[in-house]
Amino acid sequence: MKCQSGRRRLRWITPTAVFGGGRPPPCPRAAVPVGLPDPLPRLARALGPGPFAQVFLFASPEADLAALAAAAPAVFGPARVCGCSTSGEITGRGYDSGQIVAFALPAAGFEVEQLLIEPLDALDPRALISDLLRARQALGRRAPDWPHEAAVLLIDGLSGQEDALVAALSGGLGRCRSSAARPGTGRGSARRRSLPAASLRENAAVLTLIRSAWELRPFCFAHQRPTARRMVVTRADPSRRLVARINDEPAAREYARALGRLPEQLTPFLFAAHPLLVRAGGRHHVRSIQQVEPDGGLTFFAAIDEGLVLTLAEPVDMVAHLRAEMAGLCAGGRPSVILAFDCFFRRLEAEGRQLGREISELLMQHGVWGLSTYGEQVGAMHVNQTLTGLAFYPPEVRR
Repeated sequence: MKCQSGRRRLRWITPTAVFGGGRPPPCPRAAVPVGLPDPLPRLARALGPGPFAQVFLFASPEADLAALAAAAPAVFGPARVCGCSTSGEITGRGYDSGQIVAFALPAAGFEVEQLLIEPLDALDPRALISDLLRARQALGRRAPDWPHEAAVLLIDGLSGQEDALVAALSGGLGRCRSSAARPGTGRGSARRRSLPAASLRENAAVLTLIRSAWELRPFCFAHQRPTARRMVVTRADPSRRLVARINDEPAAREYARALGRLPEQLTPFLFAAHPLLVRAGGRHHVRSIQQVEPDGGLTFFAAIDEGLVLTLAEPVDMVAHLRAEMAGLCAGGRPSVILAFDCFFRRLEAEGRQLGREISELLMQHGVWGLSTYGEQVGAMHVNQTLTGLAFYPPEVRR
């Protein structure tokens, strides 16, 4: 495993989700459709002159990712750049698609360090923590008067190493609070894209460490609540995130029975509307189902193992829940902008319940930009079906 840091290198994860004097400027953001010619120069003009410490790029899989990766360092100058493909974008219109999104951190209020971590299937936690601590120390020396720290992690979603990576990083992040995304590609879990350009990375992750005069507040919203229906994983293959049997019955059949359905009636919408929960750290966390296997097993998007107690979840009102959580972020002062990683299954559920427009309006009202993902991070745990991210508060806001 190697960890690299540098001032100017582009870090682009593929295939598949993570941030002088006077008042620092707000974080500019912009989006352009993938079909426009020269999309990056257009984004640069929309962002303004900068200078920027960091530019995040989130691109629809319809974009020419190889061309974007090759052009980004020249277009965005001395700023560090990292990015990933998406399973949907969040822009000034709320839920969006077919877009290339740029989210910039101005140099006037932010300093960053980046670690490229690869290969993920050969992680050396001790070396990783050592490199992470050196990067944090370097960041502290460059911005000693800026008290706020946070981290954004973008992880290759096909690596299967998300749980191991976030657990390893937790030992070196300390009080530096983090938000992570496992990006995906396309409107379905089976669609994946791998690009063979030298500047694109697979089996890798990029950790962006941020130090700022702004308060950086991570958040995690989950709108599901546990029911009384529990079941036990009795046969599983953790390396494949595959559950073969639940309650010693074929997994898909037992899950369908809990819903009052037949196995052939299981759909991605039902997976999104009725996920399974595991309890850890005093709270429930979603384990989203990816698909039904031909033999009746269930493949999950996050870690699973034999002996786990799974609780069937039911949703609360998505719109009311999001409105309340956003009001909580605004208590004591409104954030200027929010960088968000929204699980694709949340978007699927919202659209299936005809709530996409109302959710989009709330995202627009609160300045939320980002992408749809296939996995997120809460502390040292990789989870599913949440809205996570960072809220950015200007220095004069006191919370």
